[in-house]
Amino acid sequence: MQVTEPLHQTNLIDTLIVGAGITGLSLAHALKKNASPHQRQFWVTETQGRVGGRIVTSAGDGFIWEEGPNSFSPTPALLKLAVEVGLKDDLVFADRKLPRFVYWKNQLLAVPMSPPAAISTKLLSWRGKLRAAFGALGFVPPAMGGAEESVAEFFGRHLGSEVLERMVQPFVSGVYAGDPTQLSAYSAFARVAKLAESGGGLMAGALLSRPKGKKKAPIDASIPQTRPGELGSFRAGMQMLPEAIAKELGDAVKLNWHLLRLTRTERNTYLAEYATPEGSRCVEAKTVVLTTPTYVTAELMQNLQVEVSKALSEIEYPPVACVVLAYPTDAFKMNLQGFGNLIPRGQGVRTLGTIWASSLFAGRAPQGWNLLINFIGGSTDKEIGNLDKEEIARAVHQDLCKTLLKNDVSPKVLAVNLWKRAIPQYTKGHQGRLETIDRGLQELPGLFLCGNYTDGVALGDCVRRGNEWAGKVLSYLGEG
Repeated sequence: MQVTEPLHQTNLIDTLIVGAGITGLSLAHALKKNASPHQRQFWVTETQGRVGGRIVTSAGDGFIWEEGPNSFSPTPALLKLAVEVGLKDDLVFADRKLPRFVYWKNQLLAVPMSPPAAISTKLLSWRGKLRAAFGALGFVPPAMGGAEESVAEFFGRHLGSEVLERMVQPFVSGVYAGDPTQLSAYSAFARVAKLAESGGGLMAGALLSRPKGKKKAPIDASIPQTRPGELGSFRAGMQMLPEAIAKELGDAVKLNWHLLRLTRTERNTYLAEYATPEGSRCVEAKTVVLTTPTYVTAELMQNLQVEVSKALSEIEYPPVACVVLAYPTDAFKMNLQGFGNLIPRGQGVRTLGTIWASSLFAGRAPQGWNLLINFIGGSTDKEIGNLDKEEIARAVHQDLCKTLLKNDVSPKVLAVNLWKRAIPQYTKGHQGRLETIDRGLQELPGLFLCGNYTDGVALGDCVRRGNEWAGKVLSYLGEG
């Protein structure tokens, strides 16, 4: 997938996609599928020598593990993409009935997934259950002064302190590695916030939001049919997806291409200057899509639009370490049958959560072993970025001795991957920053920003955005 011919400034392509993570690859796939028959030319450039971005699958000693995203919620768009690139027979799904646990007061408690379970759960007191029920029905105090609410303020107001502390906060740690006192409720939980806004309470909003008199969307027989609560992956791990897309795109993907500078020409095109394995290269494009993280995009935008660059630079990415450990099955207090466990802050445990990977998908660990994928750090523990890998692995093992292990058996350390800048934080003021970015981009027609810092960090969100932005690009080029 490397370029061999020299490129000159006279090379003009229709679309340049910067970044070969799942967003950029999905966008390129959609362009290829939906472009007109004369085949508009597009390239995808990537600084690294591999595709996939944060998706990293590794294997060794009979184990298969992830060091980034571990699974996905099977949205129709994501499943369709997998089928179109030839991975239909490689899709695997976890049993949706596997419980999720929260570690609270020295014990693992199942998260209630149904009304009867919510009534009987030990995770909440009766007072906490009643507070949550009344709040869901709409008996909530008004927001303070109409100001933007944090996740902690919103859920504390609607469902009470127990739900916030024991369920919402660990969920926020698991998805965003974020601080609920800093994250914006409207940005991080837009759908839930809109429910409360439309109905006065969460339950009323949910009832009012149900479509009335509309036919259900037709079932796409070409994709596997899944049920709510299922999580998906691929037979040999998540990295199968970006690699399959890149294989389909062929020479359009340029690896080890580092974008140095992006400028606008007098012809209303964009000139991209690269450092590549073959030397300096320049590419001229009618449209450019930056799918890079905000801290990279901000630098590229400095000479194009200062306000956009400033707004991008205000979006934080805390450090998170993914620590992959394996233990003999007889080292555990219980039989590991579940998705994993999350850990609220204040429980004397530094680790944010643990995925029981060998319980989720078959073939991830040899017989007699359990594979655990642990996450530590985030916005509430930025110091993790200052530790070396041995210190991080030791901290996680000590936590597991409290939560899951019955004795202090030595772990098999498979990987410690410290992401210095892991997940974008949708902190208060996020919508204002996005509005600033949108206004600034109006001065730069043909330039598009598409990343997981806008409206969702999940894999399905990335695929959805790739499809949407492909449509915008084609529309700009006159094919929409």
